[in-house]
Amino acid sequence: MTAPSEEGPRTANKRGAARLAAVQALYQMDVAGTGLLETTAEYEAFRLGKEIDGELYRDADAQWFRAILAGVVEDQKVIDPVIRQSLTDDWPLSRLDSTLRAILRAGTYELTRRKDVPVAVIVSEYVDIAKAFYTEDEPKLVNAVLDRVARRSRDEGRGKDKK
Repeated sequence: MTAPSEEGPRTANKRGAARLAAVQALYQMDVAGTGLLETTAEYEAFRLGKEIDGELYRDADAQWFRAILAGVVEDQKVIDPVIRQSLTDDWPLSRLDSTLRAILRAGTYELTRRKDVPVAVIVSEYVDIAKAFYTEDEPKLVNAVLDRVARRSRDEGRGKDKK
């Protein structure tokens, strides 16, 4: 999967490219069962900023990529319950496909651990990533869940109660 087309979501910057690569790597780890070190090494050696099968992967912020990947793996026991609380009761985390889980885990990691990055940037970037993979309602789900996570973890987001 390469970065989104010109008609679709905005062109990725280096952090955006790192986020997309992190989602792809988390998906790969989930589906193939590969480990963190092996997956990180593969992406840095063969994917970030490289050409694969005629497709050029965008140059990505490798440090940001590593931080997201390691952070999600390290904090997954904390991240998954945060996502579960932000899903409706009829949509358990296990019902989501691996790509959606990867997007939500990476976005939740950034919202809860990277307070230096604005909520709007994080939500927007991960909604754009969802749009690169899905054409139905999944980007709206990503937006809603990450907005709920932001409200709970930072007291920010569109649905924030005015006091």
